[in-house]
Amino acid sequence: MTLTVKAAALSGFVQTLKALDAILDKAVAQAETRKIQPEVLLSARLAPDMLAFTRQIQLCCDFAKNAVARLSGSENPRFPDEEKSFPELKERIAKTLAFVAAADSAALDAGLAREVTFPRGPSATATMTGEAYLTRFAIPNFYFHATTAYDILRQNGFQIGKQDFLLGVFDA
Repeated sequence: MTLTVKAAALSGFVQTLKALDAILDKAVAQAETRKIQPEVLLSARLAPDMLAFTRQIQLCCDFAKNAVARLSGSENPRFPDEEKSFPELKERIAKTLAFVAAADSAALDAGLAREVTFPRGPSATATMTGEAYLTRFAIPNFYFHATTAYDILRQNGFQIGKQDFLLGVFDA
């Protein structure tokens, strides 16, 4: 049996996005209990030169949807980076999950052999095969931003653990 893009990458995107959605619920509940203003947490960073929590969630969603659109050749939906609350971040995750779920498997798999050109910074682009783009750029970046969002919450004393991050691993 051949491994498909949906099985190799999209299933992980879906699992991790659902885990982040559940982690956001825990963060809201714990922030209320600890009397932490949501704005403080949404702007938290691991280091002064790193992106804030909100941006980590946005980018995680972007890497999932961009990979699907670029590999499948489908229209890439624009999600303006305007989220300023936990409910808005959860809505972005939901939109991303819906887009990923609607992806055409055959088009995704065909995209592995095609060249993919994508932005690399504000004024540069890069071109790779779809396979290299997915495995060496999109997937690592997706997990980097998901992990960084998780780490920001942990650094701020939120009670979440590895099982929260791996939510749904054993449900398949």
